[in-house]
Amino acid sequence: MIMKSYQNKIEEATKIIGKTWPLYSFVTSNPLSGYENSPFLTSVQNAAAARNAKAFPDSETYKFALKHGKINQDVLEKLLKDHNYNETPAFYIKQLESLEKVEIQNINNELDRIMVKWLMVFMDEGLAEWEMPNKKKGFYRAWRKLAAYDTETSIDSETTIPKTAVAALTELLNEIPENDHQKVFEYHLAALPGWVGYIKHREENQTDWQKKFPITVEQYLAVRLYIAKSSGISILPKVEKLEVQNSLVALQHIFLQAWEKSWQNNLLQNLQLTTSIQKTTKLVPEAQFVFCIDTRSELIRRNVEKAGNYETFGYAGFFGLAMDYVNPENGLSRKSCPPIVGSAYKVIESAQQGKNEEFARFQHQVETKHFSDYFLKRMKNMLPSAFGYVEGAGLFYGGKLLGRTLFPAALYKSKKNSEIPFENNCEPKIHPNTNEKSALGGISLDEKVGIVKSAFDLMGWQVFAPVVLFVGHGSHTANNAFGSSLDCGACAASPGRHNARMLAQLANLTEVREELVSKYNLKLSSETLFVGAEHNTTTDEITIFDSDAPASHLALLTEIRKNLKVVQQTATSERLPLSKDSITKANEKANNWSEPRPEWGLAKNAGFIIGPRALTVNSNLDGNCFLHSYNWKLDPDGGALQGIMQGPMVVTQWINNHYYFSTIDNDNYGGGTKITQNITGKFGVVQGNGGDLKMGLPLQSVNETDAKNYHEPLRLSVVIQAPKDRVQDILARNENLKSLLDNDWIYLLVMDPTLENAVYKYEKNLEWTIASELNMEVELL
Repeated sequence: MIMKSYQNKIEEATKIIGKTWPLYSFVTSNPLSGYENSPFLTSVQNAAAARNAKAFPDSETYKFALKHGKINQDVLEKLLKDHNYNETPAFYIKQLESLEKVEIQNINNELDRIMVKWLMVFMDEGLAEWEMPNKKKGFYRAWRKLAAYDTETSIDSETTIPKTAVAALTELLNEIPENDHQKVFEYHLAALPGWVGYIKHREENQTDWQKKFPITVEQYLAVRLYIAKSSGISILPKVEKLEVQNSLVALQHIFLQAWEKSWQNNLLQNLQLTTSIQKTTKLVPEAQFVFCIDTRSELIRRNVEKAGNYETFGYAGFFGLAMDYVNPENGLSRKSCPPIVGSAYKVIESAQQGKNEEFARFQHQVETKHFSDYFLKRMKNMLPSAFGYVEGAGLFYGGKLLGRTLFPAALYKSKKNSEIPFENNCEPKIHPNTNEKSALGGISLDEKVGIVKSAFDLMGWQVFAPVVLFVGHGSHTANNAFGSSLDCGACAASPGRHNARMLAQLANLTEVREELVSKYNLKLSSETLFVGAEHNTTTDEITIFDSDAPASHLALLTEIRKNLKVVQQTATSERLPLSKDSITKANEKANNWSEPRPEWGLAKNAGFIIGPRALTVNSNLDGNCFLHSYNWKLDPDGGALQGIMQGPMVVTQWINNHYYFSTIDNDNYGGGTKITQNITGKFGVVQGNGGDLKMGLPLQSVNETDAKNYHEPLRLSVVIQAPKDRVQDILARNENLKSLLDNDWIYLLVMDPTLENAVYKYEKNLEWTIASELNMEVELL
């Protein structure tokens, strides 16, 4: 076994590397997550030095924000003077312009290139036709078997290489002073952070590929260091450090804080000006919609509320179901809940009552498609048939490509109309997440009631409409390697419709309703129907899965569908924006194979509001805020609020930081431009034909042009309407949440309804300052 000191140092060194998620499950996360227990300013400086990366937006970004009023001049000047900077902002902008990124030549480029070659062939997940031999033995042993055949190294024989990764590291590190071991690990892990991040992901999540073909950070280091030694490359070379002037870094941070403070002031003024002060009596809504807290839901919720007597709620898009979902179209099981949550359940589709024949036809269609896809792939890739197939099929593929280029909207609509969703003949069944056959009997009534009750508690629900729609969301795009990054982050980058349908089914169960009414005194009528739905965030169409709805609700559902057509028109017109044909334009973006920006995803996210819809119902927040419903009066012990802060608040911080770092330095933290990206191994992209695995969002997801940002790189500002003492108690009990705040990864503002909605800003160590006195009397909807 490797010496414990080595293990500890490797583990410590790995903390500086964030996880890289695969394209098919591209979860947004903080690339500096290993630094979250350290102050933000220190963390970004350390990462900048280790990776030759930027820590803050550049001077042009700040200049643009100042010019367009994004940074309030008075706020900036006050912050500058508070830190003893007494010149004008223009003077300091010129100083920031002198802080250009220093390009440092990668002296180990050849070593990186050789390592990437081996990593690409070992970690391939089905893209390559020929598989690397001995993969089941693990990365180190598979490499050892073939290393002597690599003409780019000086390894003569397998027998000269230690038999295990542990032995190799021990031999290599014996030649280096122990005090330098940590430097060795940090240097070589930071050289390819994207690939190391994906190794971390496979290790920590124990994916199917990892179980079959294991690779560890320890094995990576052993291979890399041994190749370095055999190639005459110093394992710990003298590295030219990036010299950063602390005074200019402090200036960059002040400009960022001024921008964030200005944004917070605008938000609070917006809440103050647009929230109704007078209490009004509202009729019971005809329908209620529960959307994900996703920033894209803010726009669609405003448009839904204008379309009829409808009420909307915000709830994390996995709808409280910690589940894996087995897709009947491909048989694959995928996580469909936040990455930080273990999957307690597995959801499997089965035929709806009386629809066995329809379900059998669906299964036959799936099998036929799978065979067709497999046959065509073999025709393209087999040497005897490849040339003839390409020539013979060229006309067909050329016509298809031409159609998708010239008529993407029409083809998208035609394809959509010809496909019958499997949801029309299937229903989800929930089981414990275990491989035991005995588990297929489902879950207990208490668990079913607990899932539904928890959802109602977190949203502060009191009155139920005749129809309640749980609306998950998914993005529908073509030729988009990063398509899953546009799906539901709360569902581990899967679409949320499966969770929505599952929760609706549980809430419709008679035995669940009876328990909720008798035990918890919920005013839940048997006439209320729960229905699953999906919001297509690319086209703003909302699809309702109501094939098993009773006749008593069909007329109301028809009326809802009619109004949702209007919603799609108004929402797409606002978002694109176009006064005419905005739906057609949205459909084009969904199906155009050459569209670099089918939608903006969660770009411009900056705030998270936890409170009743009354706080924001009259506000246009321009898609900047996550919105989570919460009623402080129905949560006297703070349990629901603690759940929101421990889960959704942490996840939105990940999303926020993912966008921040992808924006400020897209080369290091993002995905680079889509124009020169290539997919490797089905799980990631590289620029050109090699290099580091890209770990963040592509340039086109955060920038309007190569030089102009679309996303505004601001840290997350959280606003909670609840008694300040309640929030204080939660923070005192949760050191991880307190640490995020104390280290400036998140801002927190609390609107205390027991003190006339006075707003308090969290500082450090459970200390607060008064931020604003709004004096609002907010009606809880």
